[in-house]
Amino acid sequence: MRLGLVHRHCQRWGIETPEDLVSGTKDEAVAAVLALLDLLAGEGSANRFEAVVEEARRQGVTGADLHTVERIKRLALNIQARLERRQQRSAALATLVDTASDLASPHTVEDTLKIITRRARLLLGVDVSWVTLPAAEDDGALRLHSLDGHVTMLNTQLRLPEGAGLAAAVLAHRAPLWTSDYLTDDSFRHAAELDQWIDAEGLHAVLAVPLSRGTAFAGSLHVADRSVRHFSADEIALTNMLAEIGGVALSRAVYLDETLAEMSALRDRLSRAEADLADARGLTEAQGALLALVLDGCAPQLLVEECHVRLGAPVLLCGPQGTTIAVSGDLSGRGEEFARAEKAAGVLLDPAPVLLQDGIWSVPVLAGSHHLGALYVQAGPALTAGAAALLRYAARVVAVLLSLQEGQGPVDGHVRDELLEDLLISVVRPRELLERRARRLGIGLDQPHVVVIARVEEGARAHAVSRASACARRLNGLRATHESDIVLLLPGTDPGAAARTVHDELSSLPGGPPTVSASGPVSDPGAVLHGYREAARCLDAMTALGAAGTSASTHQLGFLGLLLSDHVDADRFIQSTIGAVLDYDEQRLTELIRTLDAYFDTGGSPTYAAEQLHVHPNTVARRLERIGELIGPDWQKPERALEVQLALRMSRIRRVLRERDESAGDQDA
Repeated sequence: MRLGLVHRHCQRWGIETPEDLVSGTKDEAVAAVLALLDLLAGEGSANRFEAVVEEARRQGVTGADLHTVERIKRLALNIQARLERRQQRSAALATLVDTASDLASPHTVEDTLKIITRRARLLLGVDVSWVTLPAAEDDGALRLHSLDGHVTMLNTQLRLPEGAGLAAAVLAHRAPLWTSDYLTDDSFRHAAELDQWIDAEGLHAVLAVPLSRGTAFAGSLHVADRSVRHFSADEIALTNMLAEIGGVALSRAVYLDETLAEMSALRDRLSRAEADLADARGLTEAQGALLALVLDGCAPQLLVEECHVRLGAPVLLCGPQGTTIAVSGDLSGRGEEFARAEKAAGVLLDPAPVLLQDGIWSVPVLAGSHHLGALYVQAGPALTAGAAALLRYAARVVAVLLSLQEGQGPVDGHVRDELLEDLLISVVRPRELLERRARRLGIGLDQPHVVVIARVEEGARAHAVSRASACARRLNGLRATHESDIVLLLPGTDPGAAARTVHDELSSLPGGPPTVSASGPVSDPGAVLHGYREAARCLDAMTALGAAGTSASTHQLGFLGLLLSDHVDADRFIQSTIGAVLDYDEQRLTELIRTLDAYFDTGGSPTYAAEQLHVHPNTVARRLERIGELIGPDWQKPERALEVQLALRMSRIRRVLRERDESAGDQDA
């Protein structure tokens, strides 16, 4: 019966039955074989198999019987190892199926990478896993992503240079690579930062397989152990299969992320389009309402109130000089203030809404080149596109309304030219008539203006006239051609700045830059002709001095401007030349003016000047340095020195005359 059991066990496990064992071996050998078969059936551990052999040896089994028992032990261990490998493979395949099932659900790219690294670490029973992908900079470098099992933070934003690390070798060979001890393996190029992290984590064995996206290789999947070991073919195959599944899922996740981003962008564009459509409909409705009011012949006040309702902000309509025409909201009495701010900012005729101050927006009311006034809206620091468009349209509608009420359309530019030509002729015209004509053009001749003359080459005159006309309209001035020169009358008090503005406007014309002179300011229609003559003399003097192609005013020519001026202003010349020194002497009771007189009287010698003043030469030197600080370091140059000497003499004469008048007054008293 026992021998039959042995035969059945041997046949079950495919073991050749020894004849000597069947023919009468000892019961101990039979018992050992049965024990080995029972362990094999019960999946016992390997040390228990060895214990059965040792027990048989102690029971006296020797010779061929012992050899047979040991052979059966080896066969049983081999069978058990095969069964374990099959079980492991079956479990691994089941894990891969679960992983594929998990990745089949929609995930973001980051979540997909986390699933891949987590399953890789659990599948192979390793310590750490990660993925390397190309860096966003697209310079050939790689970055670590989605680490699992790490214990240090040195991997944060870890970047591998191009061609470095096991990942670069995997991508170059398009095949799995592994090393039993990473830091001691010189078969690939190392990266210092990655080696530092590997060392900090205590990693040794590393396996890397390509991670593909379709036909392209996106990166690599890595698994690592903290011990030196070799990776089996089954482990490499399993990791490779996981990488292939993960590559498909990664490709889908990237496509999903891109699709979601495109959908989000489309939603944003749709929202903006709907908002723009709503704004356009509201703007069209508002434009229709404003136009209907004008066609009904409404008053400006009603139109301004409608603008207030449509814009949701206070609105003020003013004339060219800031005079209030209509107001709706809390902006009463501020027209002149806003008009001054516009002139200071130089945006008087800018057709686009301009922020003036404290949330006040301005847009001009223009009928052609005729400046009828401006609309002011208190809309806050920012103006929406719809509000800006409505404000521009409201300004045009207001211009139409004002033009209809005045019974005139856009003013022809020839009327403006004729007015300036009449101001430049010597025939006396009634002042009231000239001022009335100017007011119709939106110009106040009782306000300060400067006269500017520009002289250009013959071939560029037509272009220059066109540019000058545009400049005059923009600055709310007048332009005319007089004696082959271009003459402009511009609002302002600084002739030098006006000359520079006109020079810059005409400087890009062919034939070279123009020569521009200016004089003023003038605040009377009859003074325009005197200002023109003064600017003309200044222009001739600039040409004679070789200053053609530049700009200047009579004030900027120093004593030459004093000689060229119709009205000699000695006080201003003295003040602009040595006024700082005079003020310094008066405030601090010093003798800088007396030192200047002595310096020039002695031929520019500080030593002789010191003898004349009875002071030490160092004192004179210090005084001259202080004079340079007050009136500029170039005061000793010939041109400036001449102006300083002239100012000194004029100041001395005026002082003597003043003292004489005071003495005569004392005698009379």
